[in-house]
Amino acid sequence: MINKEEFLVLYQKYLDGRCSPAEKELLAAYSDDMHLPDDAWAEDTDPMEVRARIWQKLSESRQEAIVMTPKHISYRWLWAAASLLIVGVLAGLLFMPVKKNPLADILAKKTETAILPGSNKAYLTLANGTKIVLDDAKNGQLTAGTGVKVSKAANGVVVYKFDRRPDQQDGTAMPQINTITTPRGGQYQVVLEDGTKVQLNAASSIKFPEFFNGANREIELNGEAYFEVAKDKAHPFIVKANGTQVQVLGTHFNINAYSDNDDITTTLLEGSVKMSKGTAAVMLLPGQQGTVNQNGSSIKVQKADVEANMAWINGFFIFHDQSIINIMKQVSRWYDVDVEYQDAQVQENEFGGTISKYKDIKELLDNIKLTGSIHYKIEGRRVIIMK
Repeated sequence: MINKEEFLVLYQKYLDGRCSPAEKELLAAYSDDMHLPDDAWAEDTDPMEVRARIWQKLSESRQEAIVMTPKHISYRWLWAAASLLIVGVLAGLLFMPVKKNPLADILAKKTETAILPGSNKAYLTLANGTKIVLDDAKNGQLTAGTGVKVSKAANGVVVYKFDRRPDQQDGTAMPQINTITTPRGGQYQVVLEDGTKVQLNAASSIKFPEFFNGANREIELNGEAYFEVAKDKAHPFIVKANGTQVQVLGTHFNINAYSDNDDITTTLLEGSVKMSKGTAAVMLLPGQQGTVNQNGSSIKVQKADVEANMAWINGFFIFHDQSIINIMKQVSRWYDVDVEYQDAQVQENEFGGTISKYKDIKELLDNIKLTGSIHYKIEGRRVIIMK
C-alpha cells in the first residue's frame, strides 16, 4: 500500500504518460484511511467492491465540484487533491474487464439506500425577497440592478459586475444587499463585484452589497467560507461573523464560524489579517490560526493545521485526533443527515484519517467502524452511532 507522498509522485508520472503497468496498479489500489490516534492500519479492500464503486461513479456522470485551490501554498498535495476522485475512477477504468458487469444487482441495492455526498447548490436572495435557485438557474444573466449585472457563468459560478464607468461611481447610489445561502449538502462559489472570490461550505451564507461604495468592503458570514480577497489598499475588506471581525486588504484565508461550534477560527494562507472581537485584536501571519470562543473575547493565536482546515476546499475530510462529535458535525452538514448517539461514552472517541468527501456516506462510516470503537446504523436520513 503506497502512502500519500508516493501517490503524488506516481500521479505526476501518470499525467506525464510515464507510468508502468505495475505503477498504474498501485495508483488504482490507493485507498483512504481512518484510524484511532497512535494506531496505524491499512484497509483491506475487496477488489469486487472497488470495481463496483468505480462502475457506479462512471454511470452517475456527476458534474465535478467547483473548487478554488489556494495559491502560493507550500503544501504540494493541495494542487492534486481536487482531482483525486477522478484519478481513482480513471485508474480503475484502465483495469476494468471488458465484459458485462456482474455486479448490477449489488449496485442496484446500494443505489436504493445510498446517501449521496453534497454538490454545488445554493440560492440567491435578492433585496426584494426574490429567491433564485442557483443549481437550477440557466447560465447567463440572472438579474440586474442599478449599474449591476448578476450572471451565472458556464462553470456555475455566480458573478457580480458593476458596469458603471469610473466617473459615474460617485458613491451616492445605495447598493442592495443580497444573500447567497448553501443548504446542508451544498457548496457554492461566488465572485463579488470587486473581484473577490468566495467559496461557501455546506449550511453557510454570506450577506453582501451588490457593489462596494463606502470606505470599507463589508460582508457578513454565517458558517464557513474560503476567501481570495481582491487587493485594494484604499478599501479594507471586512468579514463579520458571529461577533468576530476579520479585516484585510488582499489575502487568502478561511473562516469557520458555525453557530453550533464552540469556537470561531480564522486560518490565514497568504498576506496578513487583523482578527478582532470586542476590545481584543490580533494580527495573523501566513500559516497561523486565530481562535476565539463563541462566548468569550480572548483570541488565541497558534500554528494552523492548514492541511485539515483546507481539506474541504479540495474534496476531503482530514481529521487529526478529532472527536466523533466534531467529525459527525461535518458529515451531517455535507451529507444532509441527522446524527444520534445511543450513549454518552461513544462520544468520547477520537479518530484520525483522510477520506474523500465524495464517497457514499457508508464508505466513510465503514472506515471509522473498522477501528473497532464504534458501530452505526442508518434509518432514512438519520445516522445512529453506538458502541
